[in-house]
Amino acid sequence: MSELILVRHGQASFGQKSYDKLSERGIEQVKILAQHWRDIGEQFDCIYSGTLLRQKETANELLSLVRGEPDESIENPSLNEYNGDPLMRVYLRNYVAGEGRKLDRETPIKDPRRFQELFEVATAKWIRNELQPAPDDTEFEYWDSFKSRVHGVVDDLMTRHGSGSKVLISTSGGVIAMALQRVLQFPDEQVIRTNWMLKNSSVTRIQYGNGKLSLVQFNNLAHLEKADMADMVTYR
Repeated sequence: MSELILVRHGQASFGQKSYDKLSERGIEQVKILAQHWRDIGEQFDCIYSGTLLRQKETANELLSLVRGEPDESIENPSLNEYNGDPLMRVYLRNYVAGEGRKLDRETPIKDPRRFQELFEVATAKWIRNELQPAPDDTEFEYWDSFKSRVHGVVDDLMTRHGSGSKVLISTSGGVIAMALQRVLQFPDEQVIRTNWMLKNSSVTRIQYGNGKLSLVQFNNLAHLEKADMADMVTYR
């Protein structure tokens, strides 16, 4: 049997001008994961990442665990997270006032709870195809397009790597949740609920081969399960 080992990137820079960069804590989370794997003798046959900076930075900390120690990960844009910014823009512009919700004057929204409250509503509308982008919302991706590209890249990687391969993938929570839908066949609404559960630097393993596909590990944080590391467990 072969494995896809999906790592959610370390903590990014929420509330900053650019979210797409690991925070100092995010880098440390992935360094701890790498050391944990070295301690137990874990090795991988290849490593993929999306093209987002936080995904590539995470992959860079894991390169030494890949046989042959490549200089960089194999980048595939289909492993990129969905872009939440245009979803929020469309929702705030078209819906928030009509729903009687407070309109935030400052963006990006820096309060994590406030952001989560609005983002959950926006993504629910996104899944139902109720968010209608304007012509200048060029970065907007429809739900079905996101679903198609993630299911497609999962199938492609499984086709490319068989014979007991261990394929390491540095990606994001939405991609991992969508990959799990490909395995477990749960409904679209469950994809987003699963997305909210995924923690930074967590490990999810999908096993495949002989016509079978199964989830063998989800959202694992064994590398951070120590009394003095409680502050290292983050969601965003």
